[in-house]
Amino acid sequence: MRFRFCVLICVLLAATVPCVAAPSCKVGFDFDHAPGPVRDFSRLLKKAETGDPGAQFQIALAYESGVEVERNLNEAAGWYRKAANHGSPAAQNNLGTMYLRGLGVSQSNSEALKWFTRAAVEGFPAAQNNLGLMYARGEGVPQNDATAVAWYRKAVAHNYAPAQSNLGFMYLQGRGIPADSQEAAKLFRKAAKAGDAAAQYNLGLLYYLGNGVKRDSDLAAKLFRAATASGSAETHSPFEACTNVGIQESLSCPFSKVSLKQVGR
Repeated sequence: MRFRFCVLICVLLAATVPCVAAPSCKVGFDFDHAPGPVRDFSRLLKKAETGDPGAQFQIALAYESGVEVERNLNEAAGWYRKAANHGSPAAQNNLGTMYLRGLGVSQSNSEALKWFTRAAVEGFPAAQNNLGLMYARGEGVPQNDATAVAWYRKAVAHNYAPAQSNLGFMYLQGRGIPADSQEAAKLFRKAAKAGDAAAQYNLGLLYYLGNGVKRDSDLAAKLFRAATASGSAETHSPFEACTNVGIQESLSCPFSKVSLKQVGR
């Protein structure tokens, strides 16, 4: 079985869960909910051209998603930059994601880090989660699990589900924090209840293996199905999960009111 998660980074859970490495997961971005139509695009564009950051953000989103206008990632990045320079943390976060993925701009971890940091210090939870993931993976910064945990915690304080899932991942592996599979399960459970597909999958795997929770194959199957129903996985048999994929990390990139799947975006 092969799971393909949108905005989920497929990683092997090294010693805690006895699974073997999986084929590389396809990393992509998708909307949890499609953005609403941009009514009167020309009027909104004129407003954006006057320097209104909210309108600039909406124009960027329209170009990014191809809603009511032909999709153009270069235009999207340009308008995100205008809104970001006007102090919009949502635009700063999305521009960081554009740099991280090389969408409409040249790929640059350092630029992604800069924009995630600007949004994160303003308390934007998606950026805090993304910044935590960069430290956890050592992308654009020296790898530092303790710093990753600190940023995840800030996002968790906002009840941000992707960060709950990622902090659970750190607890499970004992990275930057003492290993605690029960605490990991607790965090996965919170995020899973919020509909986070990565957490649903991770919690299902814990129940399947009886790691940090009482083994429950029926509940594991239910959670795997929930992850699949979230549109984040394709599976032929949920119980092949242990031999094909390990615990998932989540990159988040909500478009303001529109959240990408993560877990992420």
